[in-house]
Order: sequence, then structure tokens, then C-alpha cells
Amino acid sequence: MLDSAMNLGYSLLDKGLIPDLVLRLAIRALCKQRLREIDHGSFEANHTTKMKWIEAVRARDTIADSSHKANEQHYEVSTKFIISCLGPYAKYSACWYPTGNETLEEAEILMLENYCEKAQLKDGMAILDLGCGWGSLSVYLAEKYPSSKITGLSNSATQKTYIDSVAKAKGLSNVHIITGDVNVFDFDSATRFHRILSIEMFEHMKNYELLMRKVASWLRPTVPGDTNQSLLFVQMFCHKTTPYHFEEEDGWMAQTFFTSGTMPSHDLPAYFQSDLTLVRSWYINGRHYSRTLEDWLSRQDRNAKEGIAELEKDAESKGLGKEEGRKAFYRFRVFYMACSELFNMHDGQEWGVGHYLFKPNSAVLNYQ
Repeated sequence: MLDSAMNLGYSLLDKGLIPDLVLRLAIRALCKQRLREIDHGSFEANHTTKMKWIEAVRARDTIADSSHKANEQHYEVSTKFIISCLGPYAKYSACWYPTGNETLEEAEILMLENYCEKAQLKDGMAILDLGCGWGSLSVYLAEKYPSSKITGLSNSATQKTYIDSVAKAKGLSNVHIITGDVNVFDFDSATRFHRILSIEMFEHMKNYELLMRKVASWLRPTVPGDTNQSLLFVQMFCHKTTPYHFEEEDGWMAQTFFTSGTMPSHDLPAYFQSDLTLVRSWYINGRHYSRTLEDWLSRQDRNAKEGIAELEKDAESKGLGKEEGRKAFYRFRVFYMACSELFNMHDGQEWGVGHYLFKPNSAVLNYQ
């Protein structure tokens, strides 16, 4: 009986027939349910559960699970459709609204500048954009630092095609995009970076011990007396205290948009410092991400006619019926809505965005 009701609900959702008010109320109820599920009744019980979770991910054989699913669910959906929802830099991650009055265009740039400051970037550096998405950071850095060489690593061939076209249109010759799966990809021994920045890629990962070891090997070795230490900067969304996996049986979000995904806790990187040392961390209130998602939703709705047509065309190009394109349109609406409600919960104090700065363990860094 319950399964039948859920299937009916999903069918109505895929047709856009559930009013937004009803959807938002249901989403808020599910967020509260998640909080009940991850609360084991005491600090002692919660900490014990967290440590078991950390030990389990550290014991995994691979860095990430089901990396192809991220492409299917996000990164190789029609580029034209995705771009129609985003700001001018195509930033598919949290933006920053310090006064609350910023436009999406302004919030994109403010967050990109925030990265530059926290990662202590300078012109002339070799910089890796790890998990580069649709190239917002790669392109921004290439424009801001013309003497730097910007390398972007993405698991999606369509993202590379898009970024290459943008770089060509802007006349940028200092951007190089590589398609590769972080599970197996490696740079040759001659390729090392002064800075590595990774924006919302870690949430697709599982074994952070293996990931940090690989990333550390890509940083430029530190020379004694060198004041320009190599650094890693990471942005990831997170829960304030508790990491958890998105499991298939969790329901719609895990099945449709975040298969094998991870919700880190804000302190999670502190438990994986065998190869890199955490220098500093920051917390950005979840309302910034909620506002970002609401702006994406508004743009999707504003471009609804064109968006549906593009997704129908994309579905047909993959040998599917037009109805699959329409489903994708309505599913993205719910995805943006669901994430917005999650990050807005408890005034952005429950789920939010973490920023982290790491140095190689052998380095000495005085952070100002």
C-alpha cells in the first residue's frame, strides 16, 4: 500500500502536478526525519557512530563509488539546459550573498573571489581545479591570473567540450581541461601544482584517506626556505556534526540525483590528515546555498518553455521518448527546491558549506 502511494507520488512529481507549497512542506518533513535518523540520543552515541562511519570509509578499496552515476544525474545532462539555470560563470555550487541583496551574477563573483583570497592565489601559479564542473572557477582564474596555467579535471566529456568552447570564445590560452575519473586518473611525475582547489567534488567521494593521499602527491614539493608553500583549498557542503551516506533505500534524492553520494560533517576533513594538514576551516551559513538554489529555480522557471524543449530534444538524442525530457525538467525543479529547503533549515545552522585550507605535512605555513 505504501509503495503504491509512493509510486503515485513520484508519478505526479514527474509530471509537475504537485503544487510547490505541498512539495516544500513534504521536503521540510523529510529533513526533520533525517535529523531524527542521525540523532542517536546522546553525544556519546553520536560520536561512536561517527567514528565507526569514518573507520568504514577509510577501509574502502576505492576513492569513489558509482562515479558514472554523477554524470548521468548531473554532469552530462543537456549543457544548454543546465547553463540556462545558472549565472554567467555557470557556477554549479554555492554562491555568496553577504548582504542578502546580491544578484546571482554578483554572488557568483563574490564566492569566486572568496576562494582566491582564502587559497592565497597569485598570478603565475600552476593551479588545478579538481572537479571543475562547467568551468566557472577555471575560466574565472584564467581571466584573473593571465600568467597562471589553469588545469581543470572533470569526469564529464560534455563539461570539457563546454569549457573549451568558453575558453576559446574568451581568447583564453591558459586553460587546459582533462577528462578523467579521480579513482584511476593520475598526473605524470613532472606535473605538479602550487595550488589545488576543489569545489563540491568531495561529496561524491568515499575514501577520503586515499583521496587526500592522491591529491597531496599532485602538490608541488616544498623547497626548504621557500615561503610560497603549496596549498589545497576545498569547498564542500556539510551537516554541522554528522556525516552520512545517501543510500538507495533513502528514497527519491539518493535514487535520482545523488546515488552513492556523501553528506560530510563539517569536521570530517580533520580526521584525514595523514598526508595533508588542516591549516584553517570556515563555515558558511546554509542560507547562502539556499538563496543560490532559489535563484537557479527562478531561472529554470523563467526559461521553462525553452528548457523543456531542450530536454525533450536531449532525451530523443539518447534514444528515449520526449516524456523523459519532461520528467528531467520537473525533477530538476524538485531537486533545487529540496536542496534549498535543506540548507535553509534552522536558519542555515543545520546544513551549510565548509571551506578548508590544507598544507602538505612537511610544509611550514604562517596563515594570516
